[in-house]
This record gives sequence, C-alpha cells and structure tokens, in this order.
Amino acid sequence: MKTVIIYTDGACRGNPGPGGWGVLIEYGELSKQLYGGDVSTTNNKMELTAAIMALKEIKEPCEIILYTDSKYVLQGIEEWIHNWKKRGWRGANKKPVKNIDLWKELDELRDKHNIKWNWVKGHSGDPGNETADMLANRGIDEL
Repeated sequence: MKTVIIYTDGACRGNPGPGGWGVLIEYGELSKQLYGGDVSTTNNKMELTAAIMALKEIKEPCEIILYTDSKYVLQGIEEWIHNWKKRGWRGANKKPVKNIDLWKELDELRDKHNIKWNWVKGHSGDPGNETADMLANRGIDEL
C-alpha cells in the first residue's frame, strides 16, 4: 500500500460563523492542497469536514498518516465513536451525537484505509499544520 501524509485544519470566525477547512496531502514528491468554506458553520464541523474531504480525495486503500490539531476529531474517531455506535449514535448524556452526519461519513471513509491519527499543536510552527491553517482561512476569505 502507498503511504500518504495528510494535514487537516478547520477555522471559524465566530462560532458559529463563517468557516473554512484546509487540507494538505503529500505522497512522495507530490503534494495537493484543498480548501473550502461555509457561510454559517462551527469550528468542529470544519475540522470534521477537512478530514472527510482529505479522505475522499484518496481513491485507493492507503496507509495514511493524518495530522489534525483538533482533539475533538482525534478523540472522537479514536475513542468516543465506539460507544456512540453501541448506543445508537447517542452520547453518554443519552442525547444524539452532534454532527452525526459528518461522524458517520468520516467513520465510513476511514474503513477504506489504514489510518494513523496524530494530534499536532496548532500554531506551533509545524509546516504542514501551518499550510492547512492557511488553506482553511483562504476557504473563509473566498466565501
């Protein structure tokens, strides 16, 4: 399997407010940048959307090393999702999981790959994260 490195980020100006998502995909010497935005959204939705859009771009099963600065995405996909599914997509509070449509889509996409999820501190100088952040902000700027 090919190994692909992905950096994702979401941004929001106001929460809710205009938001953007950004993705940097690296494979060998190749790289691809993706971004988009929504006029009224939340930061968590944009973080999830970034991961979803990145995985949609990968057309064959791959080894993926994915970096996110969102503990919400990281903990959600690695820890919380198992219990959500057992409880019929309800949280510990018995209420429906927020952003359920995005979580279900991300769950489906991740099953196609072998993904190592990594957290990186945002705005700490990591070049991949800084690029994803710049792209997420471009997504807002171009609304």
